[in-house]
Amino acid sequence: MKHILFSLCLLIISVATYAGDKSTDTKLDIFLFIGQSNMAGRGYITDNYKDSIDNVYLLTPTGDMEPASNPLNKYSTIRKDLKMQGVGPAYSFSKTIAKKTGHKLGLVVNARGGTSIHSWLKGAEANYYREALSRIRQAMKYGTLKAIIWHQGESDSRHPETYMAKLQKLVTDLRKDLGNEDLPFIVGEIAEWSTDDSSEAFNNMLRTVPQHIPNSYCVSSKELVPLINEKDPHFSADSQIILGKRYAEVVYKACYANESGSSAQ
Repeated sequence: MKHILFSLCLLIISVATYAGDKSTDTKLDIFLFIGQSNMAGRGYITDNYKDSIDNVYLLTPTGDMEPASNPLNKYSTIRKDLKMQGVGPAYSFSKTIAKKTGHKLGLVVNARGGTSIHSWLKGAEANYYREALSRIRQAMKYGTLKAIIWHQGESDSRHPETYMAKLQKLVTDLRKDLGNEDLPFIVGEIAEWSTDDSSEAFNNMLRTVPQHIPNSYCVSSKELVPLINEKDPHFSADSQIILGKRYAEVVYKACYANESGSSAQ
């Protein structure tokens, strides 16, 4: 009886965890998601957002990959309380990319709400950079890092004039430390509404990112709606779904459009 129970436990573990078996040719396409609360996800996790995502895996605290399900920021090493984590853009992004390409994906979601870009820079006291780098290196043993998706700026929206130089430094350092100077880097606009009218100028600045950083892209937040009201900078779950699909559209063009094996759906 003990042997039967032990075998059953091993079977459950093998199904639940992608162990990165070197004997298989299947490798994961790895994506890093970092930023503040809208990247972490604050959308409400209703029943229609509780499913596991087919062919998508999430990096765990032990360095394994498990079937991905919301909240995807649950294993962030820098996150706020688990109860605050909800639907973010990585959910619909990964669903869309996995379906369009037929590839298996690995996600590293390591965001923290309320953070300034200054805290994300290499050498900053908060060590968010080091944590992201450590986790993505763990994930890269399962496959190839395809892109970094960055959604941040609500904490810096009143100072668009100083943001670009910091973002350039962040991207340069990440690409150098990850050994890929041409790694695609995708940013997303913050909510169009804001209590201090700072969103428009900040988003205008973000739209110029591709002009200042090679192989970078900017995703629109147009027509997205707030989680609660326009005093709230967070996107609703349904808006996060739209945002994630917009990220996927850009990443597909940047990373897969020239691959003959990718679906044309």
